Amino acid sequence: MKRLGWWGIFLLAVVICSYVLLQYGFFGSETSGFISDKIEQYGPQSKMWYVLLFVHVFGSLCSLLLGPFLLSERFRKRNIYVHKMMGKVYLLSVFIGGISGLFLAFYATGGLIAQLGFGLLSVSWLLSGLIALKMIKEQKIHLHRKWMIRNYALTFAAVMLRIWLPIFILILGEASFHNSYQIISWLCWVPNLIVVELVMRTQSFQQKPL
Repeated sequence: MKRLGWWGIFLLAVVICSYVLLQYGFFGSETSGFISDKIEQYGPQSKMWYVLLFVHVFGSLCSLLLGPFLLSERFRKRNIYVHKMMGKVYLLSVFIGGISGLFLAFYATGGLIAQLGFGLLSVSWLLSGLIALKMIKEQKIHLHRKWMIRNYALTFAAVMLRIWLPIFILILGEASFHNSYQIISWLCWVPNLIVVELVMRTQSFQQKPL
């Protein structure tokens, strides 16, 4: 079951990363109505938003793809040096994505509710990454592991956001996009944290990784 869960997470991460790369890289960001609306809304100020959007996307995609390998016991045991190097790249990607995400949160569609949702996501992402880094520096492997799982649950918000969006649009329609985005700004990450906490508690979370 753990192997199936790992593959499910990894495949979803690959699918979302491929979708984002195709949308922004192959088809061009100008084809995205979301981006064109932001540029039109904020005018000259949108240049900073536009640059930080791509910084955020870069950091998010890197961490999204690296995370499953870092949480794999088999990969860690066979490639301990690579695991350490990937961990450094992962946390750097999280900090890049988190800081840029915090800026982008101030301009989130959906007003204050969405701004708070994405803002707290960015803060939680950054803090959990810093705590995970502190734990490994203190050689507290078990706690480092737990905080990395929490951190990747927040990283996985990038996947859940793109799963929930079409569902809400299909059910409520595009006319309710503003309200839907307010809900999704919380729904894409809060349940992730609840699930991993429940799993770690109910399984008496051993030091043994996935």
